[in-house]
Amino acid sequence: MTTRLSADEVRAAVPMPAAVAAVREAFLDLADGHFVQPQRLAFGGTAPDQGTVLVMSAHHQPTGAATVKTTSVVPGRDPLIQSTLVWTTTERQLVAEAATITTLRTGAASGVATDLLAPRDATRLALIGAGAQAADQVRAVAAVRDLATLTVFTRSPARAHALLAALATEFPGLRTRVANTADDAVAEAEIVCCATSSATPVLDTAALPDRVHVNAIGSFRPSMRELPAELLATASAVVVDQLDACLEESGEIRHAVGTGLVDRAAILELGHALRNPSTVDGRTVFKSVGVAAQDWAIARLLDRDFAFSPPAHD
Repeated sequence: MTTRLSADEVRAAVPMPAAVAAVREAFLDLADGHFVQPQRLAFGGTAPDQGTVLVMSAHHQPTGAATVKTTSVVPGRDPLIQSTLVWTTTERQLVAEAATITTLRTGAASGVATDLLAPRDATRLALIGAGAQAADQVRAVAAVRDLATLTVFTRSPARAHALLAALATEFPGLRTRVANTADDAVAEAEIVCCATSSATPVLDTAALPDRVHVNAIGSFRPSMRELPAELLATASAVVVDQLDACLEESGEIRHAVGTGLVDRAAILELGHALRNPSTVDGRTVFKSVGVAAQDWAIARLLDRDFAFSPPAHD
């Protein structure tokens, strides 16, 4: 039996708090060696303005369930991301529009990292970027912290205002502002989410407060770098979704390790950091390029919801 889900069905079935909990569990399983997760395949150009096709797969050994996701990312296209995910067990198969899954699981990873690393009393979020990933970054942080303010900076103020208008009904008590610069946006932030495709750092380390957690999820190629090297070099904790993936794909991590600014051994994977939490202070960083176990986690929620009453099948 095959169940087919649209983007709207995916969104309706997976509230962000559930996504955060599922992705947290998946990172713990990843740390415990329960996933077979080949390196992501990437096809296409290497320049920031060229399109890329990505193929990601994961097999969860305890359950036997597997996912394969194909994604095309084309800068300047609307939508930026087009994607399909297939979830397979021995009994059934689920096929879903996966651009929504990608933003959900990427946001959820930031939520997991924020809950681990951000100050417990943090209420002020700054968001750099207002593209496809932006709204779920806000939703994920709001799922783990009681947000009071949201400041957005993007190169297109109209997009920032449109994002805030779209979020207004979800967060009616949230005070919002569009900043004139990235440094202005982060100046009083306690949590920062960077969700851009920038090839150069989007903020200055000196503009950040001394006590802040930064999530960076936008760059996924060696040629992209959202974060300044100084931030990685001076952070009290640098956490990544998966080290090998970031050393292969993250411009920030590759540059910091390659130049000796950051010791590879000092970088923590999120699952291991969850297993062995420690007290952190000052500036902390979470860098994510996305791993297939996150897609598997969201697909598992969908499978549970639709296994016995699928909206369509063949």
